[in-house]
Amino acid sequence: MKIDTVLSPLELPALAQRDLRTSACVVFDILRATSTFVTALHHGAAGIIPVSEIYEAVALKRAESGKRKGETFLLAGERDGIRIRAAQSGGEDFDFGNSPREFTPEKVRGKTIVSTTTNGTRALQACKPAKCVLAASFLNLTATVEFLRQNIFSEIILVCAGTGDNPASEDVIAAGAMIDLLSPGKDTHSHKTGNTVAARVAYFEAARWGLEETIGRAQNGRRLLANPDLRDDVVFCAQRDVFNLVAAMGKDGVLRKM
Repeated sequence: MKIDTVLSPLELPALAQRDLRTSACVVFDILRATSTFVTALHHGAAGIIPVSEIYEAVALKRAESGKRKGETFLLAGERDGIRIRAAQSGGEDFDFGNSPREFTPEKVRGKTIVSTTTNGTRALQACKPAKCVLAASFLNLTATVEFLRQNIFSEIILVCAGTGDNPASEDVIAAGAMIDLLSPGKDTHSHKTGNTVAARVAYFEAARWGLEETIGRAQNGRRLLANPDLRDDVVFCAQRDVFNLVAAMGKDGVLRKM
């Protein structure tokens, strides 16, 4: 089994040139998109539709609401970490930002959520040609690994959503944690690229025993901790294996609970 790792958004154009038809792509945006999507699905959301741009989210919500009577579509998303407001979206306040703590059962059960975030939704979009696309976080790490073990893929590509154009250390740590579970010890049955070895050794091993503190020192962690309304997201997203679910994107582009 080959395990490759995409460390930053700057590597996504190269990913688009690869044949992904037999590959599984696993996307990490720990602070906070994939953590939020997993939480929303655990709490009963019918699905998450990730899109790249604000205008796409608004147009899709309006179009689907008009076509699919009786279904409720909600808007979620952020720019620079803050919920999208009417001035940014052409007149429509978004129902949610990007904090997983907002997506409570009473707000999301049975609803479909159209989401756009700075990096996470773009990474998911970039992976659409793959045989399988998963949204992963610390919250559902082991469940996602078990799914990958039970299915056959020519390669597994761990995609770190990053911050702006740069790597996000919390995403690389999560990728390293998944690598540790997929190929523990001195596993000789898998091929790991240089990025994959770096994610496991340089990032995850260094953070293994102080995950919450390490994430809090990362660029995104510091930004969230500086905002009283969002600081608790860091602790929430650092929890490991609290949800036993796999979040998979269908061919229709919708993330659903498996």
